[in-house]
Amino acid sequence: MSDKVSVQEALLYVMVTMSAADSSMPDAELGSIGDLVKTLPVFAGFDGNRVVTVAQACGELLQRPDGLDHILEIVADSLSPRLYDTAYALAVEVAASDGTLPDEELRLLEILRDRLNLDKLTVAAIERSAQARFRSA
Repeated sequence: MSDKVSVQEALLYVMVTMSAADSSMPDAELGSIGDLVKTLPVFAGFDGNRVVTVAQACGELLQRPDGLDHILEIVADSLSPRLYDTAYALAVEVAASDGTLPDEELRLLEILRDRLNLDKLTVAAIERSAQARFRSA
């Protein structure tokens, strides 16, 4: 069994894990995480000053040999199934924010959608939406 965290912490775990997937955390991705926490209703009431603390806790979990599996277990246990698509959308948003999608990020998205049992139509809609938002002229 995993440790439960708040909904907002679980969503932050998803975003931080996505940003760290390729062993770097670009400023664009970190900025995107901060912007999402400040603007999305799902983060209403969450103390934005805790973002760094939660990100550090996530980073410590990622250092464990079973870190990714443990984080995904925490996320699945801490979120209601109705927020699984929200978690995936946030992961896609962070991945797309720096304009690149390395193989590690693509693989993590695949793992996340499988772990959260998201249907293909939902996944396609979320991914297409991000492509449209981040497309350059």
